[in-house]
Amino acid sequence: MIGAKTVPMFRPTRLLAFGALAVIGLLYWKPLHTYTHTRSVLQRREAEVSKLQAQHQQLQTRIASVGSGDALVREARRLGLVKPGEQLFIVRGIAAWRKGH
Repeated sequence: MIGAKTVPMFRPTRLLAFGALAVIGLLYWKPLHTYTHTRSVLQRREAEVSKLQAQHQQLQTRIASVGSGDALVREARRLGLVKPGEQLFIVRGIAAWRKGH
């Protein structure tokens, strides 16, 4: 091709436009990164809340099933709770003692 003028691939205006896009991209990176991190933390917390709500419901059901009176006292004793003023004693090796006697 005679007389064809070759245009440089990287004209100053193209470089300026590319540089502007790069700067805009860098300015958007931090907020986007923060947003995705916060969203993942929120999802984990929501899962934890759901788990705790299910556990709360199970405990409410358990309280309702235990009722009151003797059944409640037995359940409290099984959990190791004592009445105010009582002293807790932990006795170990009862099974071995029963075998021996």
